[in-house]
Amino acid sequence: MRTKQFGCFVRCVFFLCISVNLGYAQSTLKLRYDQPAKNWNEALPLGNGRLGAMVYGGTEKEELQLNEETIWAGEPGNNVPKGTFMQIQKIRTLLANDKPQEAQKLSNETFPRAAPEGLDYGMPYQTFGSVWMSFEGHEKYQDFERELDISQAVAKTSYKVGNVRYQREVFTSFSDDVIVVRLSASKGKSISFLLGMSSPHKNATIETEDAALALHGISGNVDAKIGKVKFYGVVKPVLKGGYLTTEKDRLRIEGADEVILYISIGTNFKRYDDLSGNGKQLAQTKIVKAERVLYKQALVNHIKKYQSYFNRVTLDLGTDDQVAKTTDRRVREFASVADPQLVALYFQFGRYLLISSSQPGGQPANLQGVWNDKLSPPWDSKYTVNINTEMNYWPAEVTNLKELHQPLFEMLKDLSSTGVESAREMYHARGWNMHHNTDLWRITGIVDGGFYGMWPMGGAWLSQHIWQHYLFNADEDFLKEYYDVLKGKALFYLDVLQKDVTGKWLVLSPSISPENSYMPGSVGIAAGNTMDNQLIFDVFNNFIDASKILGVDNRLADSVEQALSLLPPMQIGKHNQLQEWLIDRDKTTDKHRHISHLYGLYPAGQISPFRTPELTQAAKNSLLYRGDKSTGWSMGWKVNWWARLLDGNQAYKLIKDQLSPPLGETGQGGGTYPNLLDAHPPFQIDGNFGCTSGIAEMFLQSYDGNLYLLPALPDAFDKGKVTGLRARGSFEVDLEWENNRLKRVSILSEKGGVCRLRVANDVSFKTNELIKAEGENPNPYYKIHPIKQVLKAAQADISPFEVPDTQLWDLKTEKGRRYVFEVK
Repeated sequence: MRTKQFGCFVRCVFFLCISVNLGYAQSTLKLRYDQPAKNWNEALPLGNGRLGAMVYGGTEKEELQLNEETIWAGEPGNNVPKGTFMQIQKIRTLLANDKPQEAQKLSNETFPRAAPEGLDYGMPYQTFGSVWMSFEGHEKYQDFERELDISQAVAKTSYKVGNVRYQREVFTSFSDDVIVVRLSASKGKSISFLLGMSSPHKNATIETEDAALALHGISGNVDAKIGKVKFYGVVKPVLKGGYLTTEKDRLRIEGADEVILYISIGTNFKRYDDLSGNGKQLAQTKIVKAERVLYKQALVNHIKKYQSYFNRVTLDLGTDDQVAKTTDRRVREFASVADPQLVALYFQFGRYLLISSSQPGGQPANLQGVWNDKLSPPWDSKYTVNINTEMNYWPAEVTNLKELHQPLFEMLKDLSSTGVESAREMYHARGWNMHHNTDLWRITGIVDGGFYGMWPMGGAWLSQHIWQHYLFNADEDFLKEYYDVLKGKALFYLDVLQKDVTGKWLVLSPSISPENSYMPGSVGIAAGNTMDNQLIFDVFNNFIDASKILGVDNRLADSVEQALSLLPPMQIGKHNQLQEWLIDRDKTTDKHRHISHLYGLYPAGQISPFRTPELTQAAKNSLLYRGDKSTGWSMGWKVNWWARLLDGNQAYKLIKDQLSPPLGETGQGGGTYPNLLDAHPPFQIDGNFGCTSGIAEMFLQSYDGNLYLLPALPDAFDKGKVTGLRARGSFEVDLEWENNRLKRVSILSEKGGVCRLRVANDVSFKTNELIKAEGENPNPYYKIHPIKQVLKAAQADISPFEVPDTQLWDLKTEKGRRYVFEVK
């Protein structure tokens, strides 16, 4: 009896310690400032997937800049040009005859840089407008505090005017789907302000309606498309004390004890080809429902739903005196002052942004997530799918946010429908196709002309997310639902691949290595580019495996397998680099932001230090030639690459480069704004997500037939703990380390099966449940597809990548059981 009581006591103390540590770790997850935001890049982002708000924290004048995910310019319709198939055939012929300059010229003429009459190159994502609060006499303030608590998704502003402390609390409710603002003061009858709205839209009207303020309008016209998204937003104040008066286009509130603002926005958008919704009815219905919930309960409901995602993963890298400083100062000092907690905050901020900009049933996170204050934002804030959209979702699986992947999968379903037109019209092919951009209307034609846009690989890359979700979650029903998307991609490439000039290989022609060129005069068009070959390798293998798992399309799978066998192998060029093109054209002086041919290293797993050491060294050489400093998203990708290269110190160096103030408003220097948003510059959200996934890769990798524990731990993270990371095969992993050495691992096996662990040679577990691993991992979610024998240039003289000494252990797991192993 006493033994049972003692065991119960130990368990209680253990869980209490976990709760205390979690509470401490989460309490430091705040972005903090001591002055209002001076500009948009200092404002604080809030979002619930559908709605977005940037909170400035002003005293005399407060602005909430607002977005709704379906306010885009234009109207339904694709952008596929007619009659271009023969031109594409001519481009292929020119490339086959070694006339790349002529091929590029014809591509540029066929697909001009500016959208030709009657076509468009995609529509911009557009702002809704802003809500304004003007506080007379608040220009002189003291004791100012502004914060974003990412553990609760709540922004707060607090300051004193005279002897009265004013506070504003803002959240975009995950439970009620409205934006809620609570204004309070330490003294009764102290809250007085003017409430207004504004919008840059030409077709927008502001008016008062039943003690509320409304803004309604229509999205903009661009190129050949007429703006047809009708939007309606309303702000409804609820007062405790005081009184409200209505003016023409604003509301005046005076002498209130407390004011709660409910902000709701709706549009007529239902899906990419249907604008039959009623935005006004939607917005008003949500406000009515939200008003019925007491504020305290509404806040509790919001936090509970948000934390159902956020609290799945914790990261503790230790803390120091830097935590007490404002976030903008910590970013400025990070290059020269150790601040491990800022890395943990930045990691969790990436998860926060994904939760806030991508929710089931909504639109995927775009180039700026869900936050944008312009009608014509940089790159239209579209879905750029030659890296950026994919990078947005790299953290989704490994950081335990699998449901947030759903909007991307639904967009893929849409694209597999609209993309039939571009496959048929432009390439005379079956299946579906898209190029390097899409938008709310799911366009699939070329965007930005024949240099940037002639890349028929966007769907190939996006479709990898379907396969990876299947591997991470071992979900056959999901695979069955999205099988046709995978099949359509395989069909397209089966039809469009051409024999190369040697007659040995099947290659894609024409295409580019995204946005890069290999000859003067911006010549980038080519056949058989390395990234294309890597992507098609994955498309074909994914389809073949899916066909076998589901027991369908056996004959088609045989045809795909035959084509797969004829894809070119990867090649090591004369500079000991991984070749970017089929012909050895790489330059050691090339510093281009895109290093697309390293897709095979990450996010794919075709290149592995343990399986392909020569290719790994060649990939590393390519990365060294390109250098570190680049755009924000490029440096985010490099964190992942260096983690895959098992170099935690270099990955950490890239994090330091990224967590520094940007050097200008535009350019390719990367950096991080005071509000922790990624700078290209200007703002792009993908770099945030890339760094978050890269940090996760430093702690756990599961692409290479095993779960590699702490594969790229930097010296700076000598002690720490991470919980809740996910690995392929539906394993959830907690890790704790000390003195840069694994101390404890906990593994939850959600589906059962063999869990193969790779650990450093000096790790010895206190257990007899592990057995030495032999042969290939029998777990089907860890199947490795062998690549072809690498071709090397005659001038190449490359030594294999030096791998660390490790050991492999197998654990036969039971479904639903957690395994905890201590290290001796």
